[in-house]
Amino acid sequence: MRTLAITENITVDGSIEMLTGWFDPQGQGEADMSDVLEESHRQDSEADALLLGRQTFEDFRGYWPAQTDDTTGITDYLNRVHKYVVSSSLTEPGWENSTVLAGDPVKEVTALKAREGRDIVLTGSITLAHTLIRAGLVDEYRLFVYPVVQGGGRRLFPDGYQIPQLRLVDAKTFSSGITLQRYAPA
Repeated sequence: MRTLAITENITVDGSIEMLTGWFDPQGQGEADMSDVLEESHRQDSEADALLLGRQTFEDFRGYWPAQTDDTTGITDYLNRVHKYVVSSSLTEPGWENSTVLAGDPVKEVTALKAREGRDIVLTGSITLAHTLIRAGLVDEYRLFVYPVVQGGGRRLFPDGYQIPQLRLVDAKTFSSGITLQRYAPA
């Protein structure tokens, strides 16, 4: 069975919703982000599927294909990787290598995990992430923790949801002060 990994950019206070400017999608802020980008590409090389909710998919589709001068390689990866968008309202994805999963998200993702392939990565997509976390389908949490406190915003884990213990798989610190914390269910 394939690994379903939730990869999120997250603040120290646990927000994955960007309400302020703490996250630059192309990493072109003042801090050197080359080591974070290198790690992202390493993870991308282990995945052949990107799983997104409709809103995040539409946000990505509206931004990334238009980045003709992207030197990070993110645009190339996103155009190339197979994207699965969970949506009951979207019928035509309008982005190459994209498939709409219109049925029950838990059943659709369970079937996707059962297919041959490499890692499936979910990013953003807070509502979908909450659904898959509650269903117990997540095999790994990959958290790029930004050294900021936003003071609000939606969180990775649904309110009231508990995981008694997670197992630390890996931890790295980057030159920008961002850390990567990888966890799996114990």
